[in-house]
Amino acid sequence: MRLLSISRGKAGPLFGLNHPDYSSVASAIHKKPVSTLSLATPVEIKPLGIVGDEQADLSVHGGLEKAIYVYPIEHYAFWNELLSRETNQIVDLQPGSMGENFTIEGLLEDEIFVGDKMTIGDLEFTVVKLREPCFKFNAKMKYKGAAKAMLQSGKSGWYLRVNKPGTLIAGAQITISPGQRITSIASQNKALYQRGNQKDLWD
Repeated sequence: MRLLSISRGKAGPLFGLNHPDYSSVASAIHKKPVSTLSLATPVEIKPLGIVGDEQADLSVHGGLEKAIYVYPIEHYAFWNELLSRETNQIVDLQPGSMGENFTIEGLLEDEIFVGDKMTIGDLEFTVVKLREPCFKFNAKMKYKGAAKAMLQSGKSGWYLRVNKPGTLIAGAQITISPGQRITSIASQNKALYQRGNQKDLWD
């Protein structure tokens, strides 16, 4: 298990300043890698996340409990295929495209539990909860079914709390220290999708 990429982004208009209905909707979902395997630049991590990273809506992203968003690289093939089919154009997403801060390899949602500790390099984090996608994710993906597809597929990623801040580079190894292991990210994902079905959110 390892960290492949560290990404950050600035908050800005999601739909563009001239959109007739949504010009005031802001997002920082457009993340760009600042440390990669080919250019392992040191990045400073503080309790509120990556230095220089922003969140537009702190009620759903960011803060101490959602300081870092993690996403497995293994899911990218799914999204490339789905979006290429649904948008009728070739899609080749790069790390950071899900809005994640850490793109990782070797760890999936059914293997990680709320309360588990993740040590990445010399830094320590706690797994807090899954990512809950919304209409902004649909807009970023240019596909109105993206949020539903994320939960239906179980490919949600998860948020981390920063326990031990410091400096991190891409390529750092990841180790897991299990917590109570009561609720996996996969089971959280399934429950959220089922609640959405009950409320007809996906119709």
